[in-house]
Amino acid sequence: MGDTVGMVLCAGLGTRLRPLTNAVPKPAVPVCGVPLVRWSLALLARAGVTRAVVNVHHLPEAMALAAREAARALGMSLAVSPEPAIAGTGGALREARPHLAGASAIVVVNGDILFDVELGAALAAHRASGALATMLLLPMPAGARYASVEVDATGAVRRIAGAFGPGGEGLTPWHFPGVHVLSPELLDRVPAAPFECDVNRHVYPPLMASGGVRGLPLTGYWNDLGTPARYLEASRDVLAGRMPPVAGADPFAGTVELAPGVRAAASARVDRAARLVGPALVLDGAIVEAGAEVGPNAVVGRAARVPAGARVREAVLWDGTALAPGERVDRAIAAGGERVGG
Repeated sequence: MGDTVGMVLCAGLGTRLRPLTNAVPKPAVPVCGVPLVRWSLALLARAGVTRAVVNVHHLPEAMALAAREAARALGMSLAVSPEPAIAGTGGALREARPHLAGASAIVVVNGDILFDVELGAALAAHRASGALATMLLLPMPAGARYASVEVDATGAVRRIAGAFGPGGEGLTPWHFPGVHVLSPELLDRVPAAPFECDVNRHVYPPLMASGGVRGLPLTGYWNDLGTPARYLEASRDVLAGRMPPVAGADPFAGTVELAPGVRAAASARVDRAARLVGPALVLDGAIVEAGAEVGPNAVVGRAARVPAGARVREAVLWDGTALAPGERVDRAIAAGGERVGG
């Protein structure tokens, strides 16, 4: 049958997270110190996937390096598919097709999301259905206005974003979190043009009438990290356990509890006279001086420095970021010299 191959889509520009993504591709941004791409690859590994592909466009060398380091740590083999021009979801599959050869199934994951669903169960359901594509679906987040995926009573996808597909009566709308399971035969349905090809607009609609695209409702955590506020929310969710750690992507591995809800790496230097309020995480080599305040909902990155009088509250310090004495970082991301409010 071949193996299951994971494909993490990492070519996007991450425009809504600028200026952070001017220096770091969005799928490489750290979530509690773990690059986002590693979270995705770890979930694929949990489902038994041992071979993965990432496509790269924006800051391609940095993105490829982050993905390779994550795959190496997880014991996965990884191929990189360069895109000099962004090809879209369908185009990414077309351009990466040589790396997908021999797959019995392909799990496609948007590289800019933090999520936790049971991919193993999704793979089993997809194979049992005989569909060309299975779109994983979640309940629509309260108050959200994401374009919906509508399915009929049999689970067949009939309409996407209110415009694509044959439609019908009595359909149920769901939220699509950006995770698909594909049969390799679907690759034959990806057209050569347009070059920037979207599966939801160009590939799936002709297949819907015959039931070739199915929806699989699941439950689980999801966050698109689309804005600085959403990025900070993701960090809070990991600290609070709403997004659970994954084997191979556990930010708390090897840490010790210094105060209720406050964990620190063994190599971190946290003065006993610092004020610590959980939940908070202090990573390898970070320094928190006497008179500094960390927490609640704070992440201090590797080799970051919080000097006397400085405060990190509802905030994230990226690796190597040094605050000035007395500086306050509240509800913001501090990345080198950048301070981005959320």
